[in-house]
Amino acid sequence: MHVFWERGYEAASIADLTSAMGITPPSLYTAFGDKEKLFLEAIERYALGPGSAGPRALQEEPTARGAIERWLHEAAEELTRPCHPKGCMVVMATTNCSVAAEHVQTALAKRRAAAMASIRERIQDGIDRGELPPETDAKALSNFYSTIYQGMSMQAKDGATRASLMATVDAAMRAWPAAAPPKAAKRRTA
Repeated sequence: MHVFWERGYEAASIADLTSAMGITPPSLYTAFGDKEKLFLEAIERYALGPGSAGPRALQEEPTARGAIERWLHEAAEELTRPCHPKGCMVVMATTNCSVAAEHVQTALAKRRAAAMASIRERIQDGIDRGELPPETDAKALSNFYSTIYQGMSMQAKDGATRASLMATVDAAMRAWPAAAPPKAAKRRTA
């Protein structure tokens, strides 16, 4: 997983992968079939480990704002951890692939689209519950926060600090639409 994460899908060679796993090329092919299948398994492992904070935040937080804010704050921490490559593996792994890697690019694009759909659904739930103004565009807002996340991933890859990414999250959350205050009951005059 770390080899693909650090080097990307195409730049990770079979020699790099077998060396990292301590196996021979024939063992890799026997166990995984080919490099693409190994990569997709590595992506699955990433989603269950370092990439799992976002889905958990969307499910566990009681408000849409809380879910998005927690997701981005936890991302700022995860994207900059010193124990693994910087940035998001799903965002970074196929940024510069050739046409030969189209299947892999498509698989990751579907994964990113599903993540955006989850964010959009969580925001729509917030709209439906009155946490956000009813005219809020859930799709546009989910695109905005997904773009923030992807930008944070690129910045982390380029060496941004956790503090810098946390400041980005704080600035992005200031763009969160405020719910209209509840209307007060009209006072009757005698």
